[in-house]
Amino acid sequence: MTDELLVTRAQLGERAALAQLVARWRMPVWTYVRRMLDAERADDVAQEVWLAVVRGLPRLREPGRFAPWLFTIARRSVTDRLRGEYALAEETSAFGDLVGEAGAEDPAEALVDRAALVSVLADLPLLEREILVLFYLEDLPVEECADICQIPAGTVKSRLSRARRLLREHLKEKGYRP
Repeated sequence: MTDELLVTRAQLGERAALAQLVARWRMPVWTYVRRMLDAERADDVAQEVWLAVVRGLPRLREPGRFAPWLFTIARRSVTDRLRGEYALAEETSAFGDLVGEAGAEDPAEALVDRAALVSVLADLPLLEREILVLFYLEDLPVEECADICQIPAGTVKSRLSRARRLLREHLKEKGYRP
């Protein structure tokens, strides 16, 4: 069954259709969020995404555009989480506390938790990392990446180009050869 049909049936109140949508898209959403955040925050943000989906699904006017709509929600949720953490870090630094101590990740756990590519992705700037994740890891076309990020397709292409260059440089620094 197509996403469009499942969305339409879910909008009509069919719980089984909603359950199928969640089952189909749960891992791609979590994977996207995980690649933007660490595992602990990814679980929380992915739950927030699905709450927003359930609340917003009745208002989705184009059921055939479910995937870009879903990843737009995921992107906004990640952005909101990062904004909140940055604001908190700024507040605590204004009071002389150690910045980011609460969000610091155990280095040993991080080494075990992340594969080499994910580690390199994490070194990239957020905008470039986001485009790489959407385009290559979520297999979304340039146009859908542009819709999700609310930027022109040309900007997606230039960010992809810059992200590829940065990724090559980071891989070379870490001793990986193309």
